Amino acid sequence: MPKLCNIPLEDVTNYKMSYVAHPVEKRFVHEAEKFRPCEIPFESLTTQKQSYRGLMGEPAKSLKPLARSPGLDMPFCNTTEFRDKYQAWPMPRMFSKAPITYVPPEDRMDLLTTVQAHYTCPKGAPAQSCRPALQIKKCGRFEGSSTTKDDYKQWSSMRTEPVKPVPQLDLPTEPLDCLTTTRAHYVPHLPINTKSCKPHWSGPRGNVPVESQTTYTISFTPKEMGRCLASYPEPPGYTFEEVDALGHRIYKPVSQAGSQQSSHLSVDDSENPNQRELEVLA
Repeated sequence: MPKLCNIPLEDVTNYKMSYVAHPVEKRFVHEAEKFRPCEIPFESLTTQKQSYRGLMGEPAKSLKPLARSPGLDMPFCNTTEFRDKYQAWPMPRMFSKAPITYVPPEDRMDLLTTVQAHYTCPKGAPAQSCRPALQIKKCGRFEGSSTTKDDYKQWSSMRTEPVKPVPQLDLPTEPLDCLTTTRAHYVPHLPINTKSCKPHWSGPRGNVPVESQTTYTISFTPKEMGRCLASYPEPPGYTFEEVDALGHRIYKPVSQAGSQQSSHLSVDDSENPNQRELEVLA
């Protein structure tokens, strides 16, 4: 373990010994010139307005048509050159033949046409069909030979057995007994019941009152119940002043002391059903 020296450390360095402090000059702060408004009024005269000289000439004439007087409401003449020169050819009237009036027959209609009256069925046999009769195909095997079947004869071949690898492990011929080391050496033991530390249930609790000593009940201060001033036809301690645009009756307190005394009303007065509701705006 290194030994600690009791001599204090000298914090004098070459930089501190050779450093020469120079005086810091005061920072120059540029002061903005104050705005001086011009005493001469502004004439809005520019170089263009002062040196520009316009050429003398005739004033421009308006090409806008003159406005029609409201009294001359003449219709617009819509005649064109084509309508003036175009002459319609005379069209001859189409000839239409007057339809012949239908005269119903007086006798009874037998619904017999000319073909039915003059046609006679000739005596003879019906025409025979020249279509050949369909040949019924037999369900037997079709016996046919072709050049390929006659010339091609199937070769006699032996079925090749697949090449199987030689097994290197001799499997037992006896059935497996499915006996493991655990099953062979396992000794069953009787189960040990764990003792429960849970307390026994003492049955349902009776109607034991709950302790009513709470922070709210200790610090609660009951206050006197007062009656709403709007339930009075004329609230005590207030004088009627006016009715506003919304229909509210505005009352003004008589005095500050009188309003405090009239606000403490009895609770029995609020049970009177004959009093009507009234909104009070103090």
